[in-house]
Amino acid sequence: MATRVLVTGATGYVGGRLVPRLLQQGYSVRVLVRDPARLVYRDWYEQVEIVQGDLSQPETLAPALEGIEVAYYLVHSLGTGKDFSQQDRQNALNFAQQAQRTRLKHCIYLGGLVPRSGTPSKHLASRAEVGQILRNHLPCTEFRAGPIIGSGSASFEMVRYLTERLPIMITPRWIDRMVSPIGIRDVLSYLIKSVEREPMGVVEIGAEPLTFRDMMTQYAEERGLKRLIIRTPVLAPRLAALWVGLVTPIPNRLAVPLVEGIVHSLVADTSRAQTLFPDIEPMSYREAVRLALLRIQEQAVETHWSGALGSAETYHVEDWEGIICEERTIWTPYTPEAVFRAFCSLGGDTGWLVWNWAWRLRGAIDKLIGGPGLRRGRRHPVEVLPGEAVDFWRVEQVVPNRLLRLRAEMKVPGKAWLEFEAIPENGGTRLFQRAWFEPRGLAGTLYWYLLYPVHRVIFSQMAHALAQCAALFAEPDPSHQLHTR
Repeated sequence: MATRVLVTGATGYVGGRLVPRLLQQGYSVRVLVRDPARLVYRDWYEQVEIVQGDLSQPETLAPALEGIEVAYYLVHSLGTGKDFSQQDRQNALNFAQQAQRTRLKHCIYLGGLVPRSGTPSKHLASRAEVGQILRNHLPCTEFRAGPIIGSGSASFEMVRYLTERLPIMITPRWIDRMVSPIGIRDVLSYLIKSVEREPMGVVEIGAEPLTFRDMMTQYAEERGLKRLIIRTPVLAPRLAALWVGLVTPIPNRLAVPLVEGIVHSLVADTSRAQTLFPDIEPMSYREAVRLALLRIQEQAVETHWSGALGSAETYHVEDWEGIICEERTIWTPYTPEAVFRAFCSLGGDTGWLVWNWAWRLRGAIDKLIGGPGLRRGRRHPVEVLPGEAVDFWRVEQVVPNRLLRLRAEMKVPGKAWLEFEAIPENGGTRLFQRAWFEPRGLAGTLYWYLLYPVHRVIFSQMAHALAQCAALFAEPDPSHQLHTR
């Protein structure tokens, strides 16, 4: 009979990759999630047993742990507020106490490295405390890892955006602190191979250590970029974190703990890992970067750091191989159907909800230079069909109650698309709004970056306006249904 495994954090970066690999190994997998709707579009959705529950609600944990032999603890509350450490402490205690009652044989926890000297950051101290709670109550293996490097990971994205966007970097002195990064593939290997092992206590894992400066330099070399890094004698971790939050898509609530965590050296003592797992030889940082870049190029990123943000609003800009994507998301309490109807109503007499005067001005300019302008309007106030015109956009794709993609037909120095997607989440819907642009030559690049400050404001306000507009469609009139095909 297959070992019965529970995965908490299945909507997160590591958990979302671990589940399909456990299934491939033949394990019987159960997942504990707050909102099962967030898993509907995963390829493995129908292959796992799903239990709805919340670690902060102890009464919901018994069904998840009943009959389970091995459980992965892959959750943390970072980014949820200033009291995240208290929340993590209570969640770990709730889980451990319930797992004791069901006589769990093995708890596998992925924590973080702690510095050998100096005071650990609040985030790393909290991760260590969670590990201590689990080990005090349960037979446990606690893997301690440094920055995880993989397509879509927060640590990789931070290095990537800083290096891609800043040809000259003025950095604080912690740029030369040593750190032991580890590729996501190796993390998954350790986690999976632990299922059949006895609990092992604390095991530190990581590749060969290098400095944060080396991490950016090696990334630049892989991308063929020339970068100048100038070190200053100041420490200023919080100021540096705020700068990271400004330059990269990583929000401040994540950037601050990430940067504070590497103020002190984080070097793994991998001697136990080498003894216990002699068949795992962690790939180098450079190889992990190379693989991450390949996955991005192939558009095969399995999970992303922002996947477990709950109801938080997110913002993401990507400039990759000539295609620029600005993505923002916002959670609404309304159904996907209502959100879908809201963004399908854009254009025509409804307008674009915000800055309509600017849209009209853009349409007038487009008309003057030979484009279609806004006067084409739209065929129907809420119904959209592939191939139809919506102002100066062409409907390229429609997925009922989920997605609308518009291709720009206005005169621009490149190709542009505007895409909206409605994904169920936490009893409501997360609205994804994406603006894609493929610039043509220098004119196209200048066009994007000169208008970017204006576009950022307009598209941010549009996302909020669409979230509010969904309320108008929350209880649609049965006599006036939206049809798409």
